Amino acid sequence: MRRYVLVRTLSIVPALFGVSIAVFLLVRLIPGTVVDQMVGTEGAYSEESMRALRAFFGLDQPIYVQYVRWLGALLQGDLGVSWRTGLPVLQMILNRLVVTAELTLAAMLVALAVGIPLGMLSARRENTSIDHAVRVISLVSLSMPVFWQATMLILAVSLLLNWAPSVDFVSPWTDPLRNLAIIALPSLALGTAVAAVFMRMTRSSLLETMRQDYIRTARAKGLREQEVLWGHALRNSLIPLVTVAGVQVGYLLGGAVVTEEVFTLPGVGRLLLWGVFQRDYPLVQGTILFISSLFLVSNLVVDLIYAYLDPRIHYG
Repeated sequence: MRRYVLVRTLSIVPALFGVSIAVFLLVRLIPGTVVDQMVGTEGAYSEESMRALRAFFGLDQPIYVQYVRWLGALLQGDLGVSWRTGLPVLQMILNRLVVTAELTLAAMLVALAVGIPLGMLSARRENTSIDHAVRVISLVSLSMPVFWQATMLILAVSLLLNWAPSVDFVSPWTDPLRNLAIIALPSLALGTAVAAVFMRMTRSSLLETMRQDYIRTARAKGLREQEVLWGHALRNSLIPLVTVAGVQVGYLLGGAVVTEEVFTLPGVGRLLLWGVFQRDYPLVQGTILFISSLFLVSNLVVDLIYAYLDPRIHYG
């Protein structure tokens, strides 16, 4: 087990290295640089001043030199300094991480609370009107973009309840009730799309499990259907769900970028968008690398949970 944990942990390193190369190159494909942004918003600069600005930001160096310098700082645990604010990138991310973490956790809870029960209901009522309705709902939910769903949710709540989301975020430690009111709609908009994935996966996994020989044996022993479902079928159906949950953490972190912007939540996702608009390369690179690290760590945790859920799994 220890060997497996070590090997899986070390496997994150090459993945992050690949992400660092990809984000470093892709962010530079965005038209314009931070110098162009400054010239466009703060007046005309002379050519000499623009050359000085490019040299100040290191943009006059070859791209491989810029990457090696950034990578060297990364190896020392330094994500860099924001070109626009002058603050350390890691500090800016950590200051907003609580918002994104709360949104991701709340959305995952919504997804699990909605997706798994509906998937179980659909599996137990296979080929009935309830099953068809649940499958249609999951298909519609999967087809709706998060930004459109979030916008329609705001519109519906505003028209029906004459209430609009607050633009000022309040932490759960300051005012839990107001925080819940602020985070409810974003988590609902973000969580329902993931809930559709859990619905479909729960249904297919549970149907496959319910056809196994040990389920028929449990029924033959006289166990009640509820005992068979909860005590035997559901636990063995959780392995695919855990896999999906680990992958969906990445989806939730990516969806948080759009959701935070729509609901004006001061999270890491909105910080990333601001960095892209301002062409703040260190901020964009550091934020994406940080989010990628969280995604890879979540996948590692999922792999370790396998052993608990299924004792048949052994690690070499």
